[in-house]
Amino acid sequence: MAWMCSGKTNDELVDNLVKARIISSSQVISAMRAVDRAHFSKQYPYEDSPQGIGYGATISAPHMHGYALEGLVQYLKPGMRALDVGSGSGYLTACMAAMVGDNGLVVGIEHIPELADQSLVDLRAHYPQWVDSKRIEIVTGDGRKGYSSRAPYDCIHVGAAAPSKPTELLAQLKAPGRMFVPVGTNNQYIVVYEKDSNGSVTEERVMGVRYVPLTDAAMQFMG
Repeated sequence: MAWMCSGKTNDELVDNLVKARIISSSQVISAMRAVDRAHFSKQYPYEDSPQGIGYGATISAPHMHGYALEGLVQYLKPGMRALDVGSGSGYLTACMAAMVGDNGLVVGIEHIPELADQSLVDLRAHYPQWVDSKRIEIVTGDGRKGYSSRAPYDCIHVGAAAPSKPTELLAQLKAPGRMFVPVGTNNQYIVVYEKDSNGSVTEERVMGVRYVPLTDAAMQFMG
């Protein structure tokens, strides 16, 4: 089970995610081994549970990051472009960057300036080549509106629950492209939106979840 995936080291955590069949793609396994959660989560980084990172935000549980990367793996190939909405600690942004390679781009957008700044500090400390080469860009802004200056994206990951279908983000998705996003208020589900080569969008509910809401900075502090 997902909550049994905790480990004493990053490698043990990844091994347990594999044993639980949460991750299986070689690209995802390699990325999660290459990016150590301890670089982004100061408390209990290898526990398979959400951890607070300050300012009313959390880093999601490792199993949810695993599900997200597996769900987007076909759109995180070398040279592809991705958007990570609510990038927070920068951990998942880094995992995505490990997958898209030298010619790819991952933009992390975070609405709390202090979190965006700290994630960039941690990325520069441990993965400076990815920042210097512009494989990773961290920007401060309202992730609900996406980041149009780098659009369109092969895939979009959203780390907080949108109250309804995120049409503004879907408009920034390539055709074909895929979005992995929690949707709902009281009842939340991971929804995978698939845009085909003609621009038609289908959606699939994958699993029930509980995420913090996708909101503005002021509401997040109040929450």
